[in-house]
Amino acid sequence: MSRYRAQQQASVDEPEPNPQGEDHVPDDEQQDENDKDSQPSEPKGDYLNVASRPFLMKILQKQGDSKVLFADKVLKFSASGKMKRRNLIITDFAVYIVDPETDGLKRRIALATVDKMCLSDLNDNFFSIIIPTEYDLLMASTRKTEIATCLFEAIKTSAQYELEVSFSSSFEYNATADLVKEVQFEEVEGGVRTRILMKK
Repeated sequence: MSRYRAQQQASVDEPEPNPQGEDHVPDDEQQDENDKDSQPSEPKGDYLNVASRPFLMKILQKQGDSKVLFADKVLKFSASGKMKRRNLIITDFAVYIVDPETDGLKRRIALATVDKMCLSDLNDNFFSIIIPTEYDLLMASTRKTEIATCLFEAIKTSAQYELEVSFSSSFEYNATADLVKEVQFEEVEGGVRTRILMKK
C-alpha cells in the first residue's frame, strides 16, 4: 500500500487554524497571467522560452539537464497555505520549481520519485504531485491537463512506469512530512469553490 493510500485511510478531519476553519482560494488568484491562451489548440510545452533565459539554462545544465518538455508560470501553495508564484519546468529527468523573483532553484524532483498526480474532476486549476519519499506539491495552473499529460509521458519514457493520474472531487497531499491536507472541490454557481483543510 502506498504512503498516500495509507494516510488517506488514517486521516481525521481537523479545521485549519483560522476563523473559518479552511483556506478559501479566490477564483482570481487561480488564474495565471497567461490565462488568455490557456487552451491552445496545439500544446506549446515551453511557455517560458527557457533557452532564452540564461539563469534557467544554468540551473538545468548544473543538474545535467537540457531537454525541456514543459515550462510555465504556476501558483504553488506553501504548507501554511500561502500562494507563491513559481516557474515549473519539466525535463526528461526531473521537475524543477524555480522562484522567478530570485532566479533561485527551490526544488528538484527526480521523475522516478513521483508516484501519483491528483486533479479535481471539475473545471478548476488545482493539481498535486505526490512524492512518497518527500513532501508533496500543491499547485494551480490553467494548463494542468497539459502538465499531467507531459508528466505522464515523461515518466513513462524515462522511468519506464506509468504514472497514476487520479481525478476526484477531493484529494489529500502531504504539505510537509508530518502535515496532511485535503483539497475539496464543489461546483457552485459561477464556478468552483475550493477548500483546503488540515487533516490529522
